[in-house]
Amino acid sequence: MAWVFLIIAGLFEMTGVVMINQIHKNRNWKSITALFSSFGASFIFLAFAMETVPMGTAYAVWTGIGASGGAVLGMLFYGESKTILRIVFILMVLGAAVGLKLVS
Repeated sequence: MAWVFLIIAGLFEMTGVVMINQIHKNRNWKSITALFSSFGASFIFLAFAMETVPMGTAYAVWTGIGASGGAVLGMLFYGESKTILRIVFILMVLGAAVGLKLVS
């Protein structure tokens, strides 16, 4: 169950990153509330995951999901660069997160 919590935490982190971008485009209370709610939920689920997953592994996987997910969302919804090298490096981040799961 801890790994499910960790994935949920990463997904909420991705949402938080999107909300930061949204605030830059349209600063309003709805976006700010969504930002704090997303990161708050992310930290809560990360804390649940860290009850059994080692801290270093949990943090690396959490940031990996957030970083790669944020990059993918940027490419899909905000017109960011979609070069092959960028996609390869995103896959490397995800591969490292999966590798940490396999060796934990």
